[in-house]
Amino acid sequence: MQIADLLNSEEIMIIEEIEKGWSTDKKYYIQLYNGAEYLLRKSALETFTRKTTEFDRVKQLLEVGLPISEPLDIKGVDDEIHSLFRWLKGTDAEDRLKDLTEKEQYRLGVDSGEILKKIHQLDVVPEYFEAWESTFQRKIERNISRYQECGLTYEDDAFFLDAIKQYQHLIQNRPQTFQHGDYHIGNMLLTDENELRIIDFNRWDYGDPWEEFNRIDFTAEMSAAFATGQLDAYFSGQPPQTFFELLLLYISSNTLSALPWAMDYSEQEVQTMRDKAGRVREWYSNANTVIPSWYDKTLRSKYGLKK
Repeated sequence: MQIADLLNSEEIMIIEEIEKGWSTDKKYYIQLYNGAEYLLRKSALETFTRKTTEFDRVKQLLEVGLPISEPLDIKGVDDEIHSLFRWLKGTDAEDRLKDLTEKEQYRLGVDSGEILKKIHQLDVVPEYFEAWESTFQRKIERNISRYQECGLTYEDDAFFLDAIKQYQHLIQNRPQTFQHGDYHIGNMLLTDENELRIIDFNRWDYGDPWEEFNRIDFTAEMSAAFATGQLDAYFSGQPPQTFFELLLLYISSNTLSALPWAMDYSEQEVQTMRDKAGRVREWYSNANTVIPSWYDKTLRSKYGLKK
């Protein structure tokens, strides 16, 4: 299916705008009379290079067998970039996860870890790309500056600032890979057979593959078993100590940036970020370890990594 054929088709039965999510893209669900279903994304024209790169990367990932939406066509239409994908059937994983057993949640987490490992094997980082320590050091400084200037603070924000200071040296000499950019339970679907599907690559980036877990706190809030399974599968066992130290660094930096971000939306979002920051501090209440309390190393021996 080509975009021009679809837009000029008289076979469209349903076209509905999808308002969920934080992307600036306009998204539409389209169904034809013959039952075929598509996702159409409309993006600003100035994002042409980024969108065509995203389209190519998703196509490469589909070719290695990942459970993602099939990219069909991309082109400029008037003053926009239109990207057409085959519609992925499934319901939001975050809505279904709570109804599953701990074993099922862990198994799905294992699947998500295996999928992420394959995403990070895509060898496409440009040779000229800047070293990670330079890129992320600027991000740290920017996040701290915006947090300190926003006029609001977290309770005990020293926890996050101290963690950044203590572990930021670990960003030196880190490898870089292609990143999904927003890898958490909110960007996953479950089929009727409880098979995992991954959506929304629009925040793709290049960077430290371990930074990809900077949103695992959202996932862990919904299912500690899922988050644990994701780590166990990605590392083929318990992650090393250095990973947990970097994870705390990345989550701390993200948490600081979340407050000024939320202020641009609503008081409710501000409170959501305050609550999340409080839960993160609770996960690390034992000062003798950087392993968050939601990580349960007993689940691997209990359920195993093999299906």
